[in-house]
Amino acid sequence: MQTNFSLAQLADPKTADAEAILRKCVHCGFCTATCPTYVTLGNELDSPRGRIYLIKDMLENDRPADEKVALHVDRCLSCLACTTTCPSGVDYMHLIDHAREHVEKTYRRPFLNRLQRNLLAFFIPSPGRFRFAMTLARLGRPFAPLLNRVPSLRPFGAMLDLAPVDLPPKSASAVPGTHMPKGARKGRVAMLSGCVQPVIEPAINEAAIELLTRQGIEVVLAKGEGCCGSLVHHMGREDEAHARARANIDAWIGEIDRGGLDAIIITASGCGTTIKDYHHMLKHDPAYAEKAKRISALAVDVTEYLDRIGLPEQEPRGEFVAYHAACSLQHGQKITVQPKALLRRAGFTVREPAEGHLCCGSAGTYNMLQPEISAELKARKVRNIEAVRPEIVATGNIGCITQIGSGTATPVIHTVELLNWAYGGRKPAKLK
Repeated sequence: MQTNFSLAQLADPKTADAEAILRKCVHCGFCTATCPTYVTLGNELDSPRGRIYLIKDMLENDRPADEKVALHVDRCLSCLACTTTCPSGVDYMHLIDHAREHVEKTYRRPFLNRLQRNLLAFFIPSPGRFRFAMTLARLGRPFAPLLNRVPSLRPFGAMLDLAPVDLPPKSASAVPGTHMPKGARKGRVAMLSGCVQPVIEPAINEAAIELLTRQGIEVVLAKGEGCCGSLVHHMGREDEAHARARANIDAWIGEIDRGGLDAIIITASGCGTTIKDYHHMLKHDPAYAEKAKRISALAVDVTEYLDRIGLPEQEPRGEFVAYHAACSLQHGQKITVQPKALLRRAGFTVREPAEGHLCCGSAGTYNMLQPEISAELKARKVRNIEAVRPEIVATGNIGCITQIGSGTATPVIHTVELLNWAYGGRKPAKLK
């Protein structure tokens, strides 16, 4: 793609990065076939190629974002299916991130949209505030149908609909400390506890800790570690995202200095994609660029690490498991083989639904900010999953678990919970 940026514009490192990405696009349109919003809406501006044109025009002309640009940029799920499809290697992820930052800085959103985004950014990244918000949401759930009838209030209705009916008690898997291995120590890892997952599904991190310690791995939950920053990052709030990234980097560098780390384990694939990208997010920060590289190099999804250390072959168990590949895992991190191989090695019969490359519509806060599109994608995903008649749905991301679980009676369970059960751990509560 031909670009027309001035030398003064290219003096800005972020604009220079965007220009290099734009020049790789050859307008082929392969991305339209795998883009969930284009497949759903049929609008060229809701495809990666269409958004690239909008972003190019906005940046080249130093123009503030307007309602049209914000609409189509906001509709992007950042599922990154387009990057898997693109034959030219267009780095769409970093381009749309830059566009979101530009929109956030230059466009004043309507009041209700601004209010919702501020509420999400305030409550979700803090486990304490998030737990409080979920408690309030239970009281507000009866009003969700009323809110859903008013188009401008539907996003608030979606927030109430997605709130769990009951919250599990606080878990030790969210408290800083060290979980010692059973038997001889074979390795030492840190594990991200996160923000949403320890509040609504603490059993996921509990299962990971149980399985890893039984395999001889010491698991550290570092003091000072918290939200990875992906939620505010995808809202274009770069200062907040970078602050959270720096806090995590400091916490994990401290653990490296104290006792060394073989890896940093992430059990929520959306967080994993962001942490693996810390080196890019902070590459222009002289104080953190090198430290961010060290942390990104150590970050692995829990299934990557379990595949690395090896788990023994188990006898067939008989349960039929539909594997849902979270977009952040298959497209963001290019992890496609290990989760299914681990489940099969553990004795499960794995079935793969059709259209596995398409997003379920969760995408962080997308199912609350864009409820209509998200609902269509969820219905499509659930139809494909139920067509293979599974007894269990396995996936590696808390957002997908919540989204798909709200549309089917089939238990939706994190892959590591199933693996922990297969190798002598607790049976997942959803299967009892």
